[in-house]
Order: sequence, then structure tokens, then C-alpha cells
Amino acid sequence: MALDAETFDALIDMVRRFVSERLRPLEAQVEADDAIPDDVIREMREMGLYGLSIDEKYGGLGLTMAEEVRVAIELGRTTPAFRSTFGTNVGIGSQGLVIAGTEEQKAEWLPRIASGEVVTSFALTEPDVGSDSAAVKTRAVRDGDVYKLSGTKRFITNADKADLFTVMARTGGEGAGGVSAFLVPRDLPGLSVGEPEKKMGQRGAKVADVNFDEVPVPARYRLGEEGEGFKIAMRVLDRGRLHISGVCVGVAERLIADCVAYASERKQFGKPLAEHQLIQAMIADAKTEALAARALVLQTAEMKDGGENTTMEAAAAKYYASEMVGRVADRAVQIFGGAGYIADYGIERLYRDVRLFRIYEGTSQIQQIIIARETVKRGG
Repeated sequence: MALDAETFDALIDMVRRFVSERLRPLEAQVEADDAIPDDVIREMREMGLYGLSIDEKYGGLGLTMAEEVRVAIELGRTTPAFRSTFGTNVGIGSQGLVIAGTEEQKAEWLPRIASGEVVTSFALTEPDVGSDSAAVKTRAVRDGDVYKLSGTKRFITNADKADLFTVMARTGGEGAGGVSAFLVPRDLPGLSVGEPEKKMGQRGAKVADVNFDEVPVPARYRLGEEGEGFKIAMRVLDRGRLHISGVCVGVAERLIADCVAYASERKQFGKPLAEHQLIQAMIADAKTEALAARALVLQTAEMKDGGENTTMEAAAAKYYASEMVGRVADRAVQIFGGAGYIADYGIERLYRDVRLFRIYEGTSQIQQIIIARETVKRGG
């Protein structure tokens, strides 16, 4: 159920001020330290950001998809690592539980996820399994009232601080139908997390391997029935892709604002950059694409809230918005010129940060396949 307009406007205003007054001044520090300050994490918890998408009866804010993407757009106006801090709790880390969990499972975990006491993570990717997510090799073998879980998951966001993993593992034969989903608490014996990887961008947001060595997962922690894991994962990603699309729009809008501010002040050939038509052309292209992405994201979110199947539209939003923000970031470096290549201005950092959006939660190529498949299925 949507919040009343006044309450939602107050939330957006609070997030906007938090981003501009609290987070943006810390961007260089987060880049240097490769960490989000503890006091910022505490403030995010107190604001309810860890529970944006979780039902109010479990202590969350219970935002609709349309509301959630508007919050994501606001959060996109700063270093993406800030949003990533709680992003898995809002999206892929909790949505399997929201979609397929029993009442007992929800009551046990969702209140603590919504408060940020429990940090969640989504473990699908493996050393040999990325885009072909139906091919997971991690195995879960039933042994009485537990499953013995063995295998390795790779590039898992927030693995370093996660208390609860949603893990896709093979319980049956080959292909999508043999995959099941499990809630796996970090403190179970046999579970270990590797050292965080060094990455191109998004410093402050960690990814790491998660290793399972005969981890005894209680059968009551299985999500849905055996063999439903792939279906659950795809539904989780449908929602996650829309959220990420909103973040992409926000980053693009931030970059455009930075470009306009810089181009209005910096002079070349006796007049501001913003008065040179070739610079104007780059600003115009960036603005048009950002507006188109925003419209697509908001429309798709409303369709999802209306109960429509948005697999194709969510894939199109993720594909377009993530490619769009890459082009906007590239133009921003060009408009800033030499300054765009220098760390002090923050443009090169965002240029590196946005590159990941075209890869995670389904690469652009996977989105193209989904869009084509769904379009053909619907007769064009």
C-alpha cells in the first residue's frame, strides 16, 4: 500500500537532504578509506533505509515499487557505495524471503532485516557461473532435517558484513528445475567468507567469495519448494533491476548538474563552456537520455505495482538506464576535460563507479536476450 502523499514527500525530502548534506561531503573519504563510516550506517538504520521495501508489519516502510525507485533516484546522487550499504537488505538480499518465505521465516528474519540489525546478501554467482545462472554447481544434499551445503559463491555483494545469505544451490538434476533457494545464517559451521576483492570502482562497497563446506542448513530454512530456487531468483532480480535502474537515473542527474555547474563557470575562447554549441550538444544528449530513462523506470514501476508482468520492461529499464549512465559519465569527463580525469573533481570516480551497473544483476547482454525473448513471446 502506498504511503500518503505528505508522508512520502517528507521521506523524499529527508533522503534528499541526507544525500546532499551528509553523504556528498564524505565521498572522497569513502574512496580513500574504502569504507562507509560507522556513524553513517547508524543514521541509515535510524532513517529506516534498511527496510524500505519490507512490509510495515515487520517494521519496514513498506514502499511500493514506484516509491522505492523514486528513493533510489535520490540515493543515486551520491557515491553508489552508500546505497549499496543497505541495498541488499532492500532488494536482492531480502526479496526472496518476502516473495517465497513462510510466515515463520518472515517473522524470524524480516524485523531484524528492516532495522538493519541483520545485513543480508544474495549468493547466486559462482566461479564458473555468472550469466548462466541456471547452471549453479553449489550442492545441497538432504540429510534428515538438514541440507548439507557445499560449494563456492563469487563476487557476493556485502558478503563481508552479511549475517544472512539467500543461497541458490542444486538439489536436483541439471538446469533451472534442479535449483533450490535457502536462507543461510553466517554463523553456521563450515561457512567462511574470503577477503574482499579489489575493484575498479564503488570503493566502500565490498564483494567477496563465500565458501560452504558441508554447511548444515536446517530444512525449515529452505525458501519455497525444492526446485523453485531459479524461479524465485528471477523474480527477485526483476525487482532488483528496477531499483538499480532508478539509481542509474539518479547518478546521471547528478553528473548532468555537475556538468552544467562547471560549464557555466569555466571559460574558453572568452565565454563560458556552456555557451559553446558542441558542449551544449553533449548536455542536451545527456539530459534527453536521462529523462527517457526516468520515464521508463517510473512507468515500469507503476506497472509492477499494478500486478502486471514486467519481466521484459524491467530488463529494458535496466538495459537502457545502465547504458545511459555510462554514456552520461563519459560525456561528463569530456566536458570537464583534464579536470574530469583528475580525482579531486570526483567525475573520474563516478565514471568508474557506474561501469558496474552494466554487469551486475544481469549484464546488458542478458537483458537484451530477455527483452528479445519476451517481445517475441508477446508477438512483438
